[in-house]
Parts: sequence; C-alpha cells; structure tokens
Amino acid sequence: MAEPSSYLGWKIDYANPPGEPAYLDPGSVHWRVYKNPIALAVGGVAAVLLEFADARIRSGVWDHSTYKADPIGRSKRTGIAAMVGVYGPQAAARRVIQGVTNMHTRVTGETPKGEAYKALDPELLDWVSATAGYGFLNAYDRFVAPLSDAEKTRFYGEAGPIARLYGVKHSPANQAEFMAMMDRLASRFEPHPIVHEFLDIIQSGKAAPNAPKFLHKALARAAVSLLPPIVRQRLALGREWDLTAFHRLALQAAGKLADRIPVKSSPPCQASVRLGLPADFLYRSRAEQKRLLETRTSGAPQTAAT
Repeated sequence: MAEPSSYLGWKIDYANPPGEPAYLDPGSVHWRVYKNPIALAVGGVAAVLLEFADARIRSGVWDHSTYKADPIGRSKRTGIAAMVGVYGPQAAARRVIQGVTNMHTRVTGETPKGEAYKALDPELLDWVSATAGYGFLNAYDRFVAPLSDAEKTRFYGEAGPIARLYGVKHSPANQAEFMAMMDRLASRFEPHPIVHEFLDIIQSGKAAPNAPKFLHKALARAAVSLLPPIVRQRLALGREWDLTAFHRLALQAAGKLADRIPVKSSPPCQASVRLGLPADFLYRSRAEQKRLLETRTSGAPQTAAT
C-alpha cells in the first residue's frame, strides 16, 4: 500500500478510514474521468489557459503562486486538491478545501493595468471552478473515450456540491451554461506573454517530468485544441499551436492505455478499497461496476482488493 499523500503537511490516506464516503459516488462520471492521468494533464493545462485569459486571474496566479519557480510542486499540489475532492474521505477533503480557501484569502492585488482583484471574488471563483470541469471533461472525451451528452451533463451536475465547498456561487449545469459563462467574460480576454511562458514550461516537461518527452509538446498543443475558438483567438494562439495528427494519436493511445491499467497505490484504487470495492473497480466493465455497486448496496459480503 502506498504512503498517504500530503497537502501543506496534512496526510491524506485515500484507503482509510474504511467506509468513510467521498463527496462523489464510485459510480459517478467524475470517478471515471479523474482516474486518467492524460485527461487530467491535458485538461489541467487547458483550464489554466482559460483562466489566464482574464488578467485578474492571470495576475493572481503568477504573482502569488510558486508556479513559475516550482512548476512541479505547484502542479502536484493542484492535482492533490482535485483528487481529494473526488476520491478522498470527506473529512480529508474538507480540510484540504479549507486550506485552499485560507490561502486564497491572502491573494489580492492589482493587474498591470491597475484593476483590483481578489481570489475570493465570486465571479473569479465561479470561472476557475468551471474551467477545471470543462478541461478535464473534454480532455477525457477527446483523448481517452467519448462521453455521451447525458454523461457530460451528469459530470457538470456532480461538480456543484464540491464547487460550493470552495465558495463557488454558480456552477454550470451543462456545457451550454459553461459557454454562456465564458461569453459573459469574453470581452476581458486578452493575449499576454505569461500565457506563452506558461506553455513553454509545459513543453519543457518541468511540470510533468515523468511523462515521456515526446508527449510534452503534444500536451501543450492538445490543451490549446480544447479551447473554444474565441478564447484561442483572444489569446493569439495561432497555427503554430495546432495539434498534429501524430501528437493526437500518441495522446489518444496513451490515454486509452492509462484507462486500462490500475495502479493500486493511486487515489482511485485506494478509494475503491476504502469503500469496500476491488482496487481495480474503475478498470472493470461498466456492467461489472454496476453489479459490484448493487451488491455493495445490498449488503452482501465484498472482497476489498484483487
């Protein structure tokens, strides 16, 4: 069994205490999507690009976080916060979310043009939360396995309760509502050198040192390919950022492979064990997952791991 991960010095054990529920059910679309590292990597970069389109968020992240100096550490912390909200015991999730909120209370300042910002501004909180969901969902759909419209809508609906723990006031209920939120902010979107600096960090591999080198450039371009046209246009990300057929196929192959290989020390496997399911629960067929969930609900004996 893997050592518990940590966030700001707090230990997170996804396998314990036995039976403590997560905020989302093992049968949720979130549990399916978040288990895939390719979807999280591509979707996470796309989310940051969507956020950086707004000068208030761009300044807040670049001026108050360690991303430029420590992209690996910053990426890991962001990933842990996302994972614990989906797979972690509820008590651990609440503690991490409160820690993130406490940090955000100190994030205030002015953009280079003199516009004041604060991380806890409801408009900014709503947008940051929505971009994460949009990124992960569409990266999984594009580079791992297609999702139906109903599954996409379920994903957005599932995100609401966790988003509210972060102080989010409005969480889009579907893709159309996300696009409407984007349209309301679009007049603020602008190009900036920080966007290219961020993409250069991604291409360098510093933020994902364990990924094969050929995937670094593919990761940056795949994230750009997920951006709605108006965002890509406003950020001035031209044809030099187009995703090649080779890179698309390489990412899809990596995404599909990762979706079939359980890592027993990973949060999704450990969380499955905590809830009385096999460690490879999420890697079994949909029919088998349904059967296991029904058996667990009926109270029949379960084998925790295989």
